[in-house]
Amino acid sequence: MRSDVAIILLIALLAANLPFLTQRWFFILRRGDAKPFVIRLVEFALLYFALGFLARAVEARLGSVHPQGWEFYAVTVSLFLVFAYPGFVYRYLWRKKR
Repeated sequence: MRSDVAIILLIALLAANLPFLTQRWFFILRRGDAKPFVIRLVEFALLYFALGFLARAVEARLGSVHPQGWEFYAVTVSLFLVFAYPGFVYRYLWRKKR
């Protein structure tokens, strides 16, 4: 059970940083110009929901799924934003402009 949680957290760390580490639009389309920040936010939201569905599936496999209130989603979005901080820093604050 603990290894499932650790795997979900590692996947969340990777998924939160992925929009900032690649220039491909939605991880498929390659464009010549830089990817706009709005597209990165859309990718970020899609990955958040995909990870939520994965975590819910793991929880259902382990036992009963507990109902979640708005507090749960506020905390998980905040945690996902904290996980994305290294990728954001790399993309916008640390890398030198060419």
